[in-house]
Amino acid sequence: MVDQFVGTWKMISSDNFDDYMKAIGVGFATRQVGNRTKPNLVVSVDGDGSVCLKSQSTFKTTEIKFKLNEPFEETTADDRKTRTVVSLENGKLVQKQSWDGKETNIEREITDGKLVAKCIMGDVVAVRTYVKEA
Repeated sequence: MVDQFVGTWKMISSDNFDDYMKAIGVGFATRQVGNRTKPNLVVSVDGDGSVCLKSQSTFKTTEIKFKLNEPFEETTADDRKTRTVVSLENGKLVQKQSWDGKETNIEREITDGKLVAKCIMGDVVAVRTYVKEA
């Protein structure tokens, strides 16, 4: 299931994230902070099978809990209110956020021991890479 994602992941690189934030409608000031922030991603699974994704940084900590394939309401780090569903597709954890008639996908997969998150909005793709902390 999602066991390969479980753990604490430290961001080592972030490419094109400013353009992605622009594409989803994030304002200038929030983008400045977002570009400087290198959050840790903590992935865990509860006893009932709920997955918890926690993004921790000095600026802000956000947390979502969900069950795969079950839609839920999410308030994103940039304060968008989205209807979100997370599914496992070909070994990727795919998070689809919908709001105001827009949709963005975040695809997370493990490649060469790294967690690679692709943030996709239309033809804009940001890639954020994490390594597992010991």
